[in-house]
Amino acid sequence: MSSMKRDSLSSPTSSQSGFSFSRTSSTGSIPNTAGCTSSASSAHNSDDEDSESSKIPSYKDRRREAHTVAEQKRRDAIKKGYDELQTIVPTCQQQDALGSQKISKATVLQRSIDYMQFLSNQKKKQEEELESLRKEVMALKIMKANYEHIVKTHQSSPSHGQSQISDEVKFQVFRSTMDSLFHSFNASISVANFAELSACVFSWLEEYCKPQTLQELVLNVLHQVNNTVNNH
Repeated sequence: MSSMKRDSLSSPTSSQSGFSFSRTSSTGSIPNTAGCTSSASSAHNSDDEDSESSKIPSYKDRRREAHTVAEQKRRDAIKKGYDELQTIVPTCQQQDALGSQKISKATVLQRSIDYMQFLSNQKKKQEEELESLRKEVMALKIMKANYEHIVKTHQSSPSHGQSQISDEVKFQVFRSTMDSLFHSFNASISVANFAELSACVFSWLEEYCKPQTLQELVLNVLHQVNNTVNNH
């Protein structure tokens, strides 16, 4: 009897022990659930990182994009250059021979080259004209200085203000001088052929056209004309 009571009393304990074990077992299952949640969260974060990394362009994509941008800039610069040539060069503003509104790039380049050659030739021609004008101006300045010197010499001469020699007297002096030279020339020259004529001319010049000979001739003519004028 007492043993039965002990068994009956021990049964609740046993039952309680079983319940306690069951709770322990249930409590032990909680870490497994947390581990599953952590694994799911890690997988979700990994997917987010993969999506973000897929949005970042690769080195090849960045290089391709930079090349595209540089190529577009180069083409824009070339187009701008052609547009400026068409605006600056007058011959590029004319229509093409076929009547099209827009001329080709090759035509723009050729017309630009032709126009540059034209400008170069014009520049060279103008420089030559400018140099010629400078020489002419220099010659005129020299002539001006000489004439000013002559004027000053005449103004300071004692004979300034006296009566001038008439044109008739001057002509008589010139005619008498030429007549004397012609007589000597006619007597010394032979016109049989060109070689003989040349030799005679040189001989006559050396004999009758020396400074001293001409001075004596002119003095004689002046005396003759002076006597003629005084007698009249």
